[in-house]
Amino acid sequence: MKSLLRAALCALLLTAGTVPAQAAQAAQAAQAARTAAPAPVANAAEAWTPPLSTRGRYIVDAQGNRFRLRSGNWDGAQGSWNGSGDRNDPATHHSGQNAGGIPLGLDRVPLPTLLADFRALGLNSIRLPFSNEMLRTTTPVPDAAVAANPALRGRTPLQVFDAVVAALTDGGFAVILNNHTVTTRWCCGLDGNERWNSGRSTAQWADDWVFLARRYRDNPRVVGADLYNEVRRDVFHDPNWGLGDDRDWHAAAQEAADRILTEANPNLLIVVEGINWFGLPVDGFPHGRPTLTPVRTLSHTLVVSNKLVYSAHFYGYTGPHHSGATGIGETSDLRYQDMSAAQLEQTLYDQAFFVSAETGAHFTAPVWISEFGIGADETGAAPRTWFDRLTGQLAAKEADFAYWPLVGWSTDAQGNPGGDTWAMLRYDAAGRRTGVLDAGDWRTARWSGLLAAPARTGPVPATTAWYQLTTDHRDHNASLLTRAGGDWDSGARKAVCPDGSRLSGLSHTGGRALCTGSGLRAPAGGHTVVRDERYVPAGGDWATGYTKFQCPAGQFLIGHSLRGERVSAALCAPARTALPAGGRTLWFDRGDNRPPGGPGGEYALGHYKGQCLPTEYAAGIAFTTRFASRPSPAALLCRPLPGPEGS
Repeated sequence: MKSLLRAALCALLLTAGTVPAQAAQAAQAAQAARTAAPAPVANAAEAWTPPLSTRGRYIVDAQGNRFRLRSGNWDGAQGSWNGSGDRNDPATHHSGQNAGGIPLGLDRVPLPTLLADFRALGLNSIRLPFSNEMLRTTTPVPDAAVAANPALRGRTPLQVFDAVVAALTDGGFAVILNNHTVTTRWCCGLDGNERWNSGRSTAQWADDWVFLARRYRDNPRVVGADLYNEVRRDVFHDPNWGLGDDRDWHAAAQEAADRILTEANPNLLIVVEGINWFGLPVDGFPHGRPTLTPVRTLSHTLVVSNKLVYSAHFYGYTGPHHSGATGIGETSDLRYQDMSAAQLEQTLYDQAFFVSAETGAHFTAPVWISEFGIGADETGAAPRTWFDRLTGQLAAKEADFAYWPLVGWSTDAQGNPGGDTWAMLRYDAAGRRTGVLDAGDWRTARWSGLLAAPARTGPVPATTAWYQLTTDHRDHNASLLTRAGGDWDSGARKAVCPDGSRLSGLSHTGGRALCTGSGLRAPAGGHTVVRDERYVPAGGDWATGYTKFQCPAGQFLIGHSLRGERVSAALCAPARTALPAGGRTLWFDRGDNRPPGGPGGEYALGHYKGQCLPTEYAAGIAFTTRFASRPSPAALLCRPLPGPEGS
């Protein structure tokens, strides 16, 4: 949420409030205020069938119809305390709003009214942040924190969270759970919440996700797990994408995602945000906001296909290399709001939108801009222009989106102006609402335009899927069927394509592989591990002088294993129909050898790589053990697919 310094800036600029102490009349006043409200911006009462999945760049429901996430961030359960001072003093909370460790607004507005206002905004989904501390807090929330919802009195923060989730999903909203912070405090800076494993292990973090995903697995409208918010540098260390250490966000997300899908709920969307910040924000030193740029060459392949969504956050006062600071920590880099329209469009594409725009690649996935926002009191020309341009880009790219924040206060308990002016819906101490549903809010026209912009609806046809495998630092077994069979090559690093796909390409070095979607596998029958040349027929030497691990007749490659650089084994699966023999030898030990256009994208940057044609299947791997030669994959046996696929 926001960048490194918004919390500090807001604490200085906004008026602090005090803890509201409401009586039952607050609920009555809030209900009365509805009758004077302007007409709704949009109606979010749309029919959709869970669970959600992905098809190429789109999210779809169980019927295959596009489900565009039109979301709001209902924050509070991640924490509002700024990290110093008395937690009971509203002045120590973001914008003077003490959320009590639960979603904001429950002290001022009854749940049904909040949901009606969300629906009037045109929302169909809610990003619901939480902290890991919330999962373990056993002290009931203060009565004042739920004054407008007295049925929630005496409950712990997690139990209140349960009630909110139930109300949202009963109301037809899709809920995406978002692990926002480790401790219950405002994000995001040097706050002890910089990484998913700040103060604990990656395994413990994944344990918490399994716990929460199991808790809601019988509620099909809990549709997603947004793994962690704004991964960034701590005091001494940067996060990374693929180095294999305990700061490797790519690997940690892969681990947690696969555990959620295999141990808790295979129906959830898995949302992975890019890296939000690295380096020291000082001119002359490396620093920046990579967002999703590393995904182009290193993406995720999950154990359940069609569940991956990537996300990014954009705020005008930050930039690709600007932390958002003013004064200390400020650099000469451009902020997003200082860019021309053309610069902003290109930057958004380079940092995020390429993931959904470039179809037919291993990284192709829906992109959810899961945070963006601006203040209702913003008068600056540059920030307002940025907001116009950003919402225009969201509309033009048909992007999924989530505004930050959804709910805030407009007064303190005494009726004095206060609270978060960025909120779409602001409520005073009596529950009266102002915000984007009011014509006087300058953001209303932009929000309405975003909702009204034409976008794809209805059925989304299935597309050819591509998957990247990497054995850089560990096994990458993306097949549930193979996992069920146990360790098929103990001690080796193994890569296996997802179920419903076949191996299409290998890199000569680097341990990378490329898979493509295929309905080729037979519904029954186990895999075959090939460690020698027993399946190479007499007179069928397709790589003279090289060792050949060839699949038995009627089988095709779905994986391979390595010991160091040396090929250890090939993994083959039976086909559902007879497979053509013959074929050709595809060499890639002295250069790339791929089909025109490189379908699937760059899957092994900096390494020679080979790839069978889309009309072929791979049936064998060749390598050499000659002295002074690399014993890594050197050639593939590519054979025509059966029937129309092979023509």
